[in-house]
Amino acid sequence: MKTVSPLPARPAAVLAAVLAVLGALTLPGTAQAAAGDRGAGILAAAETRAGDWYSYGAAGPSEFDCSGLVYWAAHQLGIGMPRDTAGMLSAGVSDGILVQTRHPAAGDLAFYGTGHVELVDRGHDVTWGALGDGTRVGPHRWYPGSGWQPTMYFEVR
Repeated sequence: MKTVSPLPARPAAVLAAVLAVLGALTLPGTAQAAAGDRGAGILAAAETRAGDWYSYGAAGPSEFDCSGLVYWAAHQLGIGMPRDTAGMLSAGVSDGILVQTRHPAAGDLAFYGTGHVELVDRGHDVTWGALGDGTRVGPHRWYPGSGWQPTMYFEVR
C-alpha cells in the first residue's frame, strides 16, 4: 500500500516563508505573513536559550548580551543580522533587514533607546531577551510610563 504524506496545514504561509528566506518572489498577499514568520522564527530560536546567563559581549552558545541573543537567533534562520545594537539600527535599517513599525508583533525587535534590544513577546508589555548583569535570558515585563520601555520597534524582513 502506498502512503501519501499530507500537505502542510498552511501551504501558502509555508511557501511564503521559504520564498522570503531565499529572497525570491512572494505570492500575492503573503508578504506580511512571510515577514511575520521570520520574526516568529527568531523569537522561537531565542526562546530555546531560556535560562542562559547574560554576559556583556557574548553571542552564544550559552551566554548572551541583548544584541548577541538577537544576532544568534537570527543567524539560526540564516538571516544576516548585524552583531550589535548600533549596527542593527544603522546597517540593519539601511540594508532593509529592519523596517520600523508602529504595530509590533511577536518577534519584532523592541529597542530601548539605542543601547538595548529585545524581541517582542506574545504577551502585552513583555519582551524576550538578555536584560543585564545577573539576569537570565527570558521574558521581561515593562511598564508604560516607567521610563523603562521600548522607544521604537522594527520588523525583520
